[in-house]
This record gives sequence, structure tokens and C-alpha cells, in this order.
Amino acid sequence: MPARFKDLALDARDHQLLADWWCRAIGYVRRGAGAGEERPADWPVPIVDPAGRGPLIWLNAVPEAKSVKNRMHLDVVGDTAELLALGATVVRRRDEGIEWDILADPEGNEFCVFAPQD
Repeated sequence: MPARFKDLALDARDHQLLADWWCRAIGYVRRGAGAGEERPADWPVPIVDPAGRGPLIWLNAVPEAKSVKNRMHLDVVGDTAELLALGATVVRRRDEGIEWDILADPEGNEFCVFAPQD
């Protein structure tokens, strides 16, 4: 095996704000620095699932805005209306061709929203 999955990384112009947005959107929290340790504001921001089920996500600061479609994206199970109320935007609604909504976070990173299964 040449590699194994470790973390996800998401680029953002304002990685601090986008980290907070994703925390609200998917119930993650910022991973704290070690005791007595502070992370510089320009360093990547790690966010984690407090229940320990989801992957670690790093929000990385980049100087450029997103300009083309993501080649990789997140899939989430959730409520599209609630995500829109948090500031996501619609890229494509579910229709006869797809069974999920495609949204974009406040910086334009696309993600797919699947309805919860009972």
C-alpha cells in the first residue's frame, strides 16, 4: 500500500472565517492547540468532529479566490435550507438527474447535500 488516507484540506482566502462556518455547518469544533501553545492567525486551522467519527479537516489560507469547479469535494448529510440560512449558495438543486443538492460554502467551495435517510 503506497499511501493511506490522513486528513482533508480546504483552501480559503479567509480560512479563519471559513473554519467557523464549517464548524457551524457540520457540528465540528476547532482543534485546540497544546497547553500554553497559540497558533499564529495565518497558520492552517484544524477542525474536528467532537464525537471523533469524522475526518480532521484543515482550512488553509491561500491568496487567491476560487476560480474553477472543485475536482474533489465534501459530501454531507443534512438540511439544505439550514445550510442556505448559514450562508451557503445553490449551485444545482436535486432533480431527475441527481438525488442531492449541490451547494457552495461562502468562498465558493462546492459540496453535495444528501437528505437524511430514516
